[in-house]
Amino acid sequence: MKFYTECLSRARGLFLGGTKLIWIITQEGVYTNLSGLVLDKEIIMQRVSGILVHPTSFPGLYGIGDLGDGAYKFIDFMHKAKQSLWQILPLGPTGYGDSPYQSFSTFAGNHYLISPDLLLKEGYLTPSDLDSIPVFDSINVDYGPVIDYKMNLYRVAFKRFKTDATPTQIKAYTKFCEDQKSWLDNYTLFVSIKRHFIEERKNEINSPALDVFRQANQKYLTEGQIKDYYYGACWSSWPDDIAKYTEEAITEYQILLAKEIEFHNFLQYEFFRQWTILRNYAHKKNIKIVGDVPIFVALDSSDVWAEPELFQLDKTGNPRAVAGVPPDYFSETGQLWGNPLYDWTAHKKEGYTWWVRRISGLLGMVDIIRIDHFIGFDSYWATPYGNTTAVNGKWIKGPGKSIFTAMLKELGKLPIIAEDLGEITESVIALRDSMRFPGMKVLQFAFSPDGKNPYLPHNFESSNTVVYTGTHDNDTTIGWYNNSASEEEKDYYRRYLNVSGDNVAWDLIRLAWASNAAYAIAPIQDVFSLGTEARMNTPGEPSGNWRFRYTSDMLKSELAEKLAYLTETFNR
Repeated sequence: MKFYTECLSRARGLFLGGTKLIWIITQEGVYTNLSGLVLDKEIIMQRVSGILVHPTSFPGLYGIGDLGDGAYKFIDFMHKAKQSLWQILPLGPTGYGDSPYQSFSTFAGNHYLISPDLLLKEGYLTPSDLDSIPVFDSINVDYGPVIDYKMNLYRVAFKRFKTDATPTQIKAYTKFCEDQKSWLDNYTLFVSIKRHFIEERKNEINSPALDVFRQANQKYLTEGQIKDYYYGACWSSWPDDIAKYTEEAITEYQILLAKEIEFHNFLQYEFFRQWTILRNYAHKKNIKIVGDVPIFVALDSSDVWAEPELFQLDKTGNPRAVAGVPPDYFSETGQLWGNPLYDWTAHKKEGYTWWVRRISGLLGMVDIIRIDHFIGFDSYWATPYGNTTAVNGKWIKGPGKSIFTAMLKELGKLPIIAEDLGEITESVIALRDSMRFPGMKVLQFAFSPDGKNPYLPHNFESSNTVVYTGTHDNDTTIGWYNNSASEEEKDYYRRYLNVSGDNVAWDLIRLAWASNAAYAIAPIQDVFSLGTEARMNTPGEPSGNWRFRYTSDMLKSELAEKLAYLTETFNR
């Protein structure tokens, strides 16, 4: 056994606190440091690049991107462009506001991504079922009409599955339901109950049940929010017995809604079947998928309803405090997200098994996980429920390293990217580095003129970093340059790159690919050189987000060749 002091290029940024680590290379090819922590070789990050695009953005006839032909053509484009990473947003079923970061379940899949063309191929639809496709917007998702159309189509497919499924298909469906029972039963019952009460209440103007809900919540919610919660059938507005997940009520609703539950079981089976085939295709093209896990979950979710003891709720089911971020340069009142906070004492007591299940489930779908708002594991901003801004919140200590230690024990290596953007403390950096998780750098944030900005490539502290031109929460790079960047930032950007500013999106792609960051990723909007009209999300805006789609003619061969050239030039 030999001792080696690894240099920066070899260690790929596996440094803690700026101190070089001493590694031992055993005969088995396992890397270990002198403290005895064993690492799989694959944890050392290769120098690769990729594209950020959510499946909802793919082209197609059905008003929203899906897991069909548009997805496969995108992977073919990636392969031609010599890209190795496809980054997506969370894949959960979306609710009010259509945000993938506010899902009805942290374990379920978004059934709106199911491809009708693949249902046709499977025999669950016929060509005549697809004769009257509405004319949908090709560059924006209009969620209301899309949801109505696809859900009606899915019910046709489910009916045919019930009558015409082959023994092989039935066997696969049954096995899926058995294997995923730990979350599937709660989720499909949850969404079935929601639909039941939405239908029951849609013709109500006022009712005794609404008055009761109003009286219980007027301290915390506006009148508009009260009606949204009630008519949208948030679980806290359900009758008390089922809202509190009593055994008797669970049995009653399972019997009452058995057909609807089975329909949603079918949707989840079909989503995961289509996703698994697509992921395998990506792997054949040597493309890994970077998934995304929001640190918090939605209040109106099967997760909170079925396991309330894991969250900071009062006896009525309302949060005691909610998540967000404090006032800062971008917002004088902070951001109030409204997600319930975890009861970390309860999670620790059960060995973080819920989180282990969450990460394990996602690793069954993707290859690498980006954790959104990583700072929340170190400390989180808690604002008392009912406040209209985040001003009155306070920092509370999170679980720290203990949660990741539990994951390591159960899951082995953790291919995690830490979203560590914004103002972060030394303790957050220490937590990230203690686990050797790569952090993020966004080039749109880089061009303060003094040259000391940590997002400038010459200031990257190590290669254990993922560099982005921008993210889904930013404007496109062209939009940033035209609408947001100050004149000083523009001037420094032009001087730093020695460019005119006429090709800003590809300038930043080149800078990202040339940097020493192990991973370099660009949103597809930047690859297409699109402006603000193609922005995916504007934080704080309650509507108009998550709509961006591209058209199939945008996947030009010359763009793939251009990206491949940069990838080869900078050894990615």
